[in-house]
Amino acid sequence: MIEALKSDEIVHRLGGRFKVCALVQHRWGELINGARPLVERNGRSDLEVIMDEILQGKIGIDREKSPGITEAKKALGEEL
Repeated sequence: MIEALKSDEIVHRLGGRFKVCALVQHRWGELINGARPLVERNGRSDLEVIMDEILQGKIGIDREKSPGITEAKKALGEEL
């Protein structure tokens, strides 16, 4: 198992397990479609490369483009 997944460091850094999962899925799709890794592969799997990219701060979630719960509720017309 990938050591980075045993720790909650990535979860806390990105703001939750769902965000980690969404970021990994998005990045995995990019790598499958031909994007180059932002770290040395060194024989590692895509998932290991993605975890290293996150830990090194090479990829993350753009919080300005990612609406929070308040904006999501406003978009749905719900009261807070």
